[in-house]
Amino acid sequence: MFGYVLPAAQQLTAQEQQRFEGAYCGLCHTLGQRYGMAGRMILNYDLTFLAMLLSEGEEDSCTRRCVIHPLRGRVCACGGAAFDLAADISVILTWWQLRDGIADHGFWGGLKYRLAALLLRRAYRKARVRRPEFDGNTQRHLQALSRLERDQSTSLDAPADTFAQLLAAAADEVPDQTKRRVLSQLLYHLGRWIYLIDAADDLEKDIKTGSYNPLPLRYALPGNTLTDTARQELSQTLDNSIRTMAAAFELWDFGAYGPVIESTVYEGLYAVGTAVLDGTFHQKKQVQRKKGGHLGA
Repeated sequence: MFGYVLPAAQQLTAQEQQRFEGAYCGLCHTLGQRYGMAGRMILNYDLTFLAMLLSEGEEDSCTRRCVIHPLRGRVCACGGAAFDLAADISVILTWWQLRDGIADHGFWGGLKYRLAALLLRRAYRKARVRRPEFDGNTQRHLQALSRLERDQSTSLDAPADTFAQLLAAAADEVPDQTKRRVLSQLLYHLGRWIYLIDAADDLEKDIKTGSYNPLPLRYALPGNTLTDTARQELSQTLDNSIRTMAAAFELWDFGAYGPVIESTVYEGLYAVGTAVLDGTFHQKKQVQRKKGGHLGA
């Protein structure tokens, strides 16, 4: 995934922060148990958010050690069916993201993607057996997205909608019908938001490399930067997706993870969107890392 889906950590209580970090560690251990070290390598906070959404919100906690924390154990979610599902989906999403990177960056530019895909290949083969429908949906939506990219689509909605449908398909794996409908709506607009914010974040790089990005095709960009009008229009459509996510969130009780999810939807995404459009997102991540904070992988 992309590293944009972050809670407003300063607004979380100590207990809520521990719950969030516990979900992160719990997904890490689940990825390790199901897919080995290669699975753990793909862990980030976007995928942790997905695990919290899929969870019933009342996961048992336990203390575990790992390579990063070998001496002092950390409290983490003990896993269960929801975390198994999140791990399987995470591997499939990451695999096809890597394959997309290989296709987009040519031979030399794609070497790092080829190496990562090679390391993840065995894990992906296991995951596609466990979740064949989700894997098939992911492939179909990425093929549709590739066609839009080849055609140099000038639409923001068409590629964003295609990526949104890809992420929303994760809800199909949830057994509860009501929660499935809620997650479908929430994940759809999360996917739409991620696609557009990633396009804004990668704008300068994509123009330099000639990679597909709908923003310069949709707007006239003097100096290869968003004009105030374009930035305002993009901000409005991003905020519309967040508001729809918030409406979906209110339809389901996410249990102990509710406050963390609420912080992400109501504050975190707005803050990240503002930072990306202002060009300060990566600066903030660097400052946070120097301080030893948790700001997403």
